Amino acid sequence: MRRKLPELAQALDGNFDAHHARLAGSILGRLDLVEQAQAELDEVIRAACQPWARQIELLQTIPGVGEKVAQVIVAETGADMTRFPTAAHLCSWAGLAPAMYESAGKRTPAGRRAGNKWLTAMLVEAAGSVGRMHGKNYLAAQHARLTRRRGMGRAQVAVAHSILTAAYYMLLRDQPYQDLGADWLTKRNEEAHTRRLVAQLERLGHTVVIDPAA
Repeated sequence: MRRKLPELAQALDGNFDAHHARLAGSILGRLDLVEQAQAELDEVIRAACQPWARQIELLQTIPGVGEKVAQVIVAETGADMTRFPTAAHLCSWAGLAPAMYESAGKRTPAGRRAGNKWLTAMLVEAAGSVGRMHGKNYLAAQHARLTRRRGMGRAQVAVAHSILTAAYYMLLRDQPYQDLGADWLTKRNEEAHTRRLVAQLERLGHTVVIDPAA
């Protein structure tokens, strides 16, 4: 905005008469009514969610998940993860698992499958807020890595999938979120690469002893 200071100063140069004040007051009054109604509804929802206060508190330990996102997760799933055999079943039910077409033994991706649009929308919104954390945790690092490779839209769906997977195990085990760390993906790739190289050398008949550098 600093580069636009001359334009902003020019925009503020004008007249503000009594009828402008009345219009502005009317608009602000309507906004106040909307905010008041929203605050009242928030209290009603918070009271209705009181039996699941523990679950909502746990879910808010996930980066990007605030009170409203946690409430939607509980409202749409019932906070009972035993009805889903695995986290993959939950993500598929929500519509966050990729659909696949299979014909003549060949599998081709078919985009996202239909699912719970309310839950998906809130999780994608939470993933968007994670993307603004700039690699401070595992989910933010995943968002940044996938955005570079696949684009922001697919990155947000993938992070939403990870959030829902974490929520599944947290609610199933009654445990708070445990972050893997922003560098977990890098470490995992390095360890997998090391194992591949060791396996190649062993197939060539060598005995490999790994001595990590200090």
